[in-house]
Amino acid sequence: MVMTIRLAVRDWDYFTPLALGDIKPEGFNLEIDRVGTLVGDLGSNDNYDAAEISFSRYAQGRARGENDVLAVPHFLMRGFRQRCIITRADSPLTKISELAGKRIGLTGWQDSGNTWTRTVLGVDGVGIDDAYWYAGRLTAAHPIVDRLNGFGREGRIEACPGERPMMELLQEGWLDAVFTPFMPDGFFKPGSGFRQLQPDFRQSEVDYFNRVGYVPGMHILAIKAEVAAAHPELAAALSDIIDQSYRLWMDKRAKYADTTPWLLDDIRRTVLDLPVTWNDNGFAHNEKMIDDFAHELYVQGITAKRLTPADLFPAYAK
Repeated sequence: MVMTIRLAVRDWDYFTPLALGDIKPEGFNLEIDRVGTLVGDLGSNDNYDAAEISFSRYAQGRARGENDVLAVPHFLMRGFRQRCIITRADSPLTKISELAGKRIGLTGWQDSGNTWTRTVLGVDGVGIDDAYWYAGRLTAAHPIVDRLNGFGREGRIEACPGERPMMELLQEGWLDAVFTPFMPDGFFKPGSGFRQLQPDFRQSEVDYFNRVGYVPGMHILAIKAEVAAAHPELAAALSDIIDQSYRLWMDKRAKYADTTPWLLDDIRRTVLDLPVTWNDNGFAHNEKMIDDFAHELYVQGITAKRLTPADLFPAYAK
C-alpha cells in the first residue's frame, strides 16, 4: 500500500505544479494543505506528517533538547529583509542607521524574519539596546495575541500600548518604523501614506547579498521524526519533488509573465544580480547562512545556547 504524506504549507505559488498534479512524487502520495498560519507544533499535530515550520521556533526547540521532528535543510521561504522595514511617506528617515533611538514596531519578537531584520540593523550599528521595540498586531484585522513570548524587557521591548494596531501608531507618528513580512492592505496604492524606509531598498539588498552570500531563510521543511524514521528515503524525496515543482514553475513564469508588466525585467535583473544557485537547498550550500542565523539567535537572546549547523541539522551534518 502506497503511503500518503499530509503536508501543510503556506500558499506559495511554486507549489502550483505539484498541487495541480503536473508532477507527482514516486513511492508516496502527497496531500497538500495550504495554511494561513504555520503549524506551531508539528510533532504533536495529528493532522500532518510534514509541514513548513519557523526556523527560529525550530531552533529554540533544538536548544531545549527537542527532537520530535526531522528538519530538512530546504528553505521554503527566503527573503531579503530591507524591504520589510516601513515608515510614513512623510518621514524624514531614509537610512537604517537613523533608526537609532527610535520606536520600532514588529509583528513578533522571536520570528525568524524579524530576527534577520534586527541583524540588518546591527550591521549599521543599531543594536537591540539602541532602539525601543514594540510588538503588536499589524492592523485591526489581525488578532491580539502574545507577540513577546517571554522576551519582553520593560522600557526596551514591550507590547504596543493598549494593543493598538501598529499601522495606526505609525500613521500617528508614535512609531517611527514597523517591521512586517507582508505589507498591509493598500500599502502600494497611491496616497497610502506609507513607504519602505530605504528609497532604494533593492540595491541595499543586493549589497547585503554581496556581503554575506545568501538570501536569508525563514521557514524550513520538517517531517515528524517517527515518520522520517519509518521511511528513511522520504526526506530527500519530498525535498526533491518540491524543488522540481519550483523549477517547473519558474520556467513557466518566463513564458506566462502576466502577473505584472515588468515581471520579465525582474527575472532578468535577478539573473544579473544573483547567482543561479541563490535558492538552492541542501546543508552544504546553506551552512554559512544556518551558522549566521544560529549566531544571531544566541546574541539576540532568543536561544540560551549557541547552536551550530550540526546541532540544527544533525542528520545532514554527517
